[in-house]
Amino acid sequence: MDLTELNKLKILFICTGNYYRSRFAEAYFNYRIDELNSNATAFSRGLKIHLAEPGISPHTKNKLNLLGIPLHYTSKERRALTENDLKSASTAFCLYEKEHRPMILEQFPEYAEEVRYWDFPDLDEASPDFILNAIQRKVDNLLSIIN
Repeated sequence: MDLTELNKLKILFICTGNYYRSRFAEAYFNYRIDELNSNATAFSRGLKIHLAEPGISPHTKNKLNLLGIPLHYTSKERRALTENDLKSASTAFCLYEKEHRPMILEQFPEYAEEVRYWDFPDLDEASPDFILNAIQRKVDNLLSIIN
């Protein structure tokens, strides 16, 4: 894919609360794409934001700080997924198929097969270090494919 196509991309990362995994993926993607001088962008949303605390996960903040990534590369607050978000995205990724596919089927069934699914569980199944490092590698891989 050439850079003119990359400049048109709008990547959507989706998780449950738009608090931890999707916010890290959004910030990391936007930071790295900024290094590439591209106009591509990422944004993130949650399927059930009422289940998460306001703001951003301390695990996500700590990892971004460790990587030297300012918080302005992600949204200031959690946001609920809408159909317009799905329509406006070039590609949408749910961060954990087992958890998110049922929610997509319930809320946006017409998009269930269009969304791509990754396998990054929440804190009850894996440590934040393991998950955020794995998301970082997956986003790096995504960037290598589209760049």
